Amino acid sequence: MFGGKGGLGKTTLSATCAYWLAREGKRVLLFSVDPQASLSDIFQRDIFGKGPVPIMPNLWAQEIDADRRIREYQDEIRQKILDMYGFERVPEEIDNYIAAASAEPAMEESAIFDAVVDIIVQREYDYYIYDLVPLGHALYYLSMAKVYDEWINKITRLREEMRQYDQMAATLRREESLEEDKILAELHYIKGRINASSEILTDRIRTAFFFVLVPEEMILLDTRKAADLFSRYDVPISGYIVNRLLPADLSKEDIPVYLQNRIAMQRRYLEEIRATLGDQVLAYVPEMERDVTGLPMIEKLAERLFT
Repeated sequence: MFGGKGGLGKTTLSATCAYWLAREGKRVLLFSVDPQASLSDIFQRDIFGKGPVPIMPNLWAQEIDADRRIREYQDEIRQKILDMYGFERVPEEIDNYIAAASAEPAMEESAIFDAVVDIIVQREYDYYIYDLVPLGHALYYLSMAKVYDEWINKITRLREEMRQYDQMAATLRREESLEEDKILAELHYIKGRINASSEILTDRIRTAFFFVLVPEEMILLDTRKAADLFSRYDVPISGYIVNRLLPADLSKEDIPVYLQNRIAMQRRYLEEIRATLGDQVLAYVPEMERDVTGLPMIEKLAERLFT
């Protein structure tokens, strides 16, 4: 997983890492839940909402269409209601509630989280490179597993208690045992999916989270705060990547005052980064001469980053 504030190069570094692993012969899925459709831009391909799209041998990229996922989510809920209760059609008041709930902001995040779980638990690839949305949203997605788990636990306990009372009443009436509780089975199914995804996301052997930052004061402050929050959700922080470094030898040339100041500023904060993060910084990435879009530029950056 690559995370950080918006505009620092998360997508670029995610794509570069995915490219390198694919070139090494690993089956790689690079995916994003960011509605800005950055992967489409970087690969110069229309991949939004099209599922895993082949980019090159061993590399697929996917951008999740949240709106379509919500519609699929609604259809799944309606079908489960029909299956569980034997209705011929979903009652109007329930259907209205489903439609209204879909307008809530949490519905989009829940649908996207569910799509991410789908991707992770299928285990069809050797590597999954997750280009996270900016930090605030990323923390929300990562925290949802714990929130969901606590919520499902409470509902499951209530359902099991109801089941016991129903069974006792059936016994007193000398009726046959109740049919399998489909609602309880569904709750156990959801809990299993959440636990499976949580185990993967917090597994220090299988999962790595990299913070992308640039040598600027506010970025450093925000990154430190975010690192503290991520540690509360047991997300394994594996290192930091300092991006967009201006070439040091520029300062030897006759350059505008603006560039001189930018280079001096970067040097100052690089010293702070080295002092506070030390060997947790895994790479210092230079500012490229143009935007990293298209496989040739991704390959060029991969050569600098990995060799």
